Amino acid sequence: MENWTDPEEIPRLHDGLNERWHSEALESWQPPASAWHALVARQHLANFELWHTEDMARAAGATDEQLAAVKRRIDTTNQQRNDLAEAIDRMLLEALAARSLPTPEAELHSETPGLMIDRLSILSLKIFHTHEEMKRADAPEGHAERNGERLAILLEQRDDLARCLMQLWTATLRGERRFKLYRQLKMYNDPNLNPVLYGKTGEGSTGLEAKERADAGRLRGRG
Repeated sequence: MENWTDPEEIPRLHDGLNERWHSEALESWQPPASAWHALVARQHLANFELWHTEDMARAAGATDEQLAAVKRRIDTTNQQRNDLAEAIDRMLLEALAARSLPTPEAELHSETPGLMIDRLSILSLKIFHTHEEMKRADAPEGHAERNGERLAILLEQRDDLARCLMQLWTATLRGERRFKLYRQLKMYNDPNLNPVLYGKTGEGSTGLEAKERADAGRLRGRG
């Protein structure tokens, strides 16, 4: 991580993991030896699992019970995804602190490296699945061409983002830029903050109805 100078390093890692995870059982996968690469890989794994779990929710014929189970799994995995993005920022900031960085007076960058790496992860999944669509034997006419156009856009977007990430990191090392650890502070999974989870329901009302009433009350209060 201290010698991180190649903007293509993380996209290459993401792409390699996509290829492996789509061809081998996840149970056989071992994280990289490097703590930095292992953390980036674990964050990507959360996005990988989230991508395919969300597809399960779109399956035709899924029962209400199956959809409810998938929704809970999505919530849990999304929380892991955000926690791991924060862990990436924490690891980078700890490495910077050893060099007395970031410079407190440096210009603040609002988007953190962890959030940018999360975006790179999602782009890599879009690129992988767009490649797959281009190779579909049963696709309608023009499908491969349309996806070829999509692929060119996705690759350009990822290239731009990877370069911006590297520019932020190198500028931070030079003392010209800084970033902070921004906590996501998600509420939907917290039993102390989500009314549906802590049971703030009225007699004869569902948790969802109670949440809607609470939301409406907050909106009226803002008026």
